[in-house]
Amino acid sequence: MNGPLKRAALACLLMFGLLMLNVNYLQVVRAEDLSSNPLNRRNLYARYDIERGRITAGDKVLAESVDTGTNDFRFERRYPEGKIYAPVTGFFAPESERDIERAENRLLDGTSADLLIRRSIDLFTAKRSKGANVDLTINPKAQEAAYRALGASGKKGALVAIEPKTGAILAMVSIPTYDPNLLSKPDKDSVNKAYKKLADDKDQPLLNRAIERTYPPGSTFKVVTMAAYLESDDTLGPQTEVDAPQRLALPGTTVGLPNYGGAACGSGRVTLSYALEKSCNTPFGKIGMELGYEAVNDQAKKFGIGGEPLAIPMSVAASDFGPHEDQAALAQASIGQRSNQMTPLQMAMVAAGIANNGVVMKPYLVNKIADAEGGEVESASPEELSTAMSEDSAHKLQEMMVNVVSRGTAGAAQIPGVTVAGKTGTAETAKGRDPHAWFISFAPAEDPKVAIALIVESGSAGSDASGGHTAAPIAKSVMEAVLGR
Repeated sequence: MNGPLKRAALACLLMFGLLMLNVNYLQVVRAEDLSSNPLNRRNLYARYDIERGRITAGDKVLAESVDTGTNDFRFERRYPEGKIYAPVTGFFAPESERDIERAENRLLDGTSADLLIRRSIDLFTAKRSKGANVDLTINPKAQEAAYRALGASGKKGALVAIEPKTGAILAMVSIPTYDPNLLSKPDKDSVNKAYKKLADDKDQPLLNRAIERTYPPGSTFKVVTMAAYLESDDTLGPQTEVDAPQRLALPGTTVGLPNYGGAACGSGRVTLSYALEKSCNTPFGKIGMELGYEAVNDQAKKFGIGGEPLAIPMSVAASDFGPHEDQAALAQASIGQRSNQMTPLQMAMVAAGIANNGVVMKPYLVNKIADAEGGEVESASPEELSTAMSEDSAHKLQEMMVNVVSRGTAGAAQIPGVTVAGKTGTAETAKGRDPHAWFISFAPAEDPKVAIALIVESGSAGSDASGGHTAAPIAKSVMEAVLGR
């Protein structure tokens, strides 16, 4: 090789090397700076150039991409009934997304490996690719009934409804809510302003109270303590008598555990069914101490409490019975107080497990996914999470929960012609503050189609809020919607 040719080859090699260095410098060293530069709008344009798939529930379109006809921001995300379904759909913003929009993002925007064949066909036929459509398990009638009932009169709280036999989530409402349309516009300044206003709101409308916040479950947790007791001895049943003092002495304290309002529970000795019907504290505190921490905590774990992290597919905050402390703390935790903390979804799982003869199904929100041409990509397959209790114990607890509604504290949940089972809860929060109002239920008791848990937060329904007075009527309206009453 002569000299000029060598020099030319060396120069080409040098320039190629410099080019590779520059490419790596831009893509690795300066990538974050360039992508976050407000003058770089390429990523923003690309984000809105994709026709994302629809999010649907039954015959309802919950989210869709609308062609704006413009060159810069081709498709804009719209939520036809945004506030009602926001805790489920979430939003698709210029730089972020949440809830189903985030959990199923790669399917919705068409980049998932599951859509490779569909993309290949579109490429071969020169057809514009679209994202997959995500169909949810939500029952629109139940969702809308819950939104109307829970959102009335300024209430704050959450409701979750589950199909006991499958784990399909039929409703998931969190109040207060927000309008995802305000966060889906391609104008970042407008979206950031709207987001900041929501984030700064003391009522936390962006918080999904159904799965992201835990609360003391109050007396609704007594069904877990009851399950542990029934499982400890198969001779126990609804008519088994237990001690029910007006005030239960607690080891190491001089305060004791009273019944709600300091009332007496029968004549000092009552049946298990009566104790649950009237939601007496003292028998359940005593039962918890007799069983011991390990027994009650193990029973809680069998319902999914404190177990493996849960996703539906959105991540769910961990529920927890509380740490192993002294006997006084155990008595309080056994009636749903102290360090006992539950999400509404978790308490819906408890109700559903009892309804399903002791078998807890894994909750899920996505029913099926189909490509833009309707071809099925995947569909839900119900999965058992755990066996929380024997079928015999479940039947005994079902009977007692029916009595709670028919002649106990949950009379407001009665539905003519339908056998409803339930348990009320009034959970103390802090001294001087109003309690939370809880209710868990399922119906029809003979062949359950829906299990519900709901909470009305402290102070949002008046100072006299209670599970029976405040929460039970809301659950009734949702059960009626599911059952077509």
